[in-house]
Amino acid sequence: MKNYIVGNWKMNQSLEEINAFFTSFNEIFPNTSDNVFVGVSPQSFHIPLLMSHPKKPEFINIGAQNCSQHKSGAFTGENSPNALKEIGTVFTLIGHSERRQFFGETSNLALGEKIQSALDEGLQVIYCIGESLQERKQNLTQSVLKEQTITALKNIKIENQDQLLIAYEPVWAIGTGETATPEQAEEAHQWIRGFLNELPNINQETPLLYGGSVKPENVDALLAKENINGALVGGASLKGDSFGKLCLAATK
Repeated sequence: MKNYIVGNWKMNQSLEEINAFFTSFNEIFPNTSDNVFVGVSPQSFHIPLLMSHPKKPEFINIGAQNCSQHKSGAFTGENSPNALKEIGTVFTLIGHSERRQFFGETSNLALGEKIQSALDEGLQVIYCIGESLQERKQNLTQSVLKEQTITALKNIKIENQDQLLIAYEPVWAIGTGETATPEQAEEAHQWIRGFLNELPNINQETPLLYGGSVKPENVDALLAKENINGALVGGASLKGDSFGKLCLAATK
């Protein structure tokens, strides 16, 4: 199965920093491999810039950090999935933990509608799930992941199974420097695979990415696990050299 290395730049990266990113990335990872998908999600107004950036390698796919379930209308501040597709966006994140934490998104009908709307427009979707520290301490990890998986995906109609990916991001390991051990991450991914068995509309081979303080020092051990098919990367994706090293690791 192909490995996926996807950078989520969040609300970061100035124009100068973007230029520096590509300069150093190209030195580390100048050529892609057939067995790795490389993607970056910048702030939405930087998407066209990255599409046409003279230093961007052709193989880097550009994605959005979020998209609306609505194609158009009076929804100030939202990103229309068909508009994203029109400008060349390849994929979108949906349900990121920061969207859940700060903007009230939950694994309810709205997230399922967002996923379906993006899929209908031909966008790949990276659907993010994960438990908080409190939920983990209360031994609720498995039930939380099941609810987030089943509720949002149970009514999804998908024609191209390559369009959907799931990213497990333990909230307690995002931006904290803490990382789930490879064994903890693999255990969660095994559970998620099991939940997919309850969804006849979803391919059991759906790629599962791990997201939680992934960096060059721990990526090899994570990717060595059977059910970890790549990484959704935050801080380590902001610098071209560290992101390039992650992409190199994914080619092994």
